[in-house]
Amino acid sequence: MTNKAKPFTGRHMAAVFVGGFGIVIAVNLFMAYNAVGGFHGTVVDNSYVASQKYNGWLAKAAASEALGWQVIPERRADGRVVLETLGLPEGAVITAEAERPLGQRETIALTFAPEGQGRWLSTETLAAGRWQVRMAIRAPGAQWAGEAEVQ
Repeated sequence: MTNKAKPFTGRHMAAVFVGGFGIVIAVNLFMAYNAVGGFHGTVVDNSYVASQKYNGWLAKAAASEALGWQVIPERRADGRVVLETLGLPEGAVITAEAERPLGQRETIALTFAPEGQGRWLSTETLAAGRWQVRMAIRAPGAQWAGEAEVQ
């Protein structure tokens, strides 16, 4: 019994060539669709203006760090955000803004009420998922700013 193999012809090569490029093009289109669907705008509208403010942002970050205040946010099962704080003075007021880092743009302003023992609880709730929380603390004679991710 002899097994006679069919020869590899130009039609076979054309099919391999078209099939390979078809896969590459399909993957590129899929990735481009996902990239455009997940992009919700610019981070800054004018990068030159933002670059001029960069040193001021660094100075604010250094001033916040010098205060020694620590804030750890956590999302509870009911959707409210709990802040565990350390070193905050009496009379501090905490506000925050939560924003989804990916997908559909959604921003929620958060206000916090003290619960005692360095714990603060938001009056608003966050839906399930990933959130980037930018916090601001104002106390007599001092301001602090920071951000963290909660899920």
